[in-house]
Amino acid sequence: MTEIKTVTETVSTPVGDARIHWSTAPKARLVLALGHGAGGGVEARDLQALAAALPAHGVTVALVEAPWRVAGKKVAPAPKTLDAAWTALWPALARGGQSVVAGGRSAGARVACRTAKELGAAGVLALSFPLHPPGRPEKSRADELTGVGLPTLVVQGARDPFGRPEEFPAGTDLVPVPDGDHGFAVPKKAAIGQDGALAVITEAVAAWTRNLTA
Repeated sequence: MTEIKTVTETVSTPVGDARIHWSTAPKARLVLALGHGAGGGVEARDLQALAAALPAHGVTVALVEAPWRVAGKKVAPAPKTLDAAWTALWPALARGGQSVVAGGRSAGARVACRTAKELGAAGVLALSFPLHPPGRPEKSRADELTGVGLPTLVVQGARDPFGRPEEFPAGTDLVPVPDGDHGFAVPKKAAIGQDGALAVITEAVAAWTRNLTA
């Protein structure tokens, strides 16, 4: 197995410097750009698992660290500011000439959904999409998903308080992660195990990206 090295690049945006952590495939056919959530960074277990696994499938993974996080702030800015930063760094993600899939986890997934079509993305990967605030199903954000207008894959934990798989609109291309919470953590007693849960994610995303470029 070829060892994948990560290279970090700083990219200026109108709202501050962002960082892109590149895990480059030897013969890349696609770039998967992934933003993090509002409560954490690129160290999230699902983002790291994809960065480690996908290059072997011909997919370069670019983990995007938003300006607010690079600046050491603990609270994410308004959606408009998040979208502005993502839009500004998109040329750096696309400069290699490969098609780029816009993606992210939680708040990062929302950013990808809102901006993907305008940016010319090949598709959207939504990890732990926050369909609604916990305990507030009436505050649905389903329109952000249904309005993407591009191939979209949702990967959702079965115990996610921000939206369980069965709560999503009919017709959503969705992969459930058994026993997973919003961070895809599973209980110690879960039959699937933590490694198994992450394997569900990486295998599903690898298969989906193959279909995108088939």
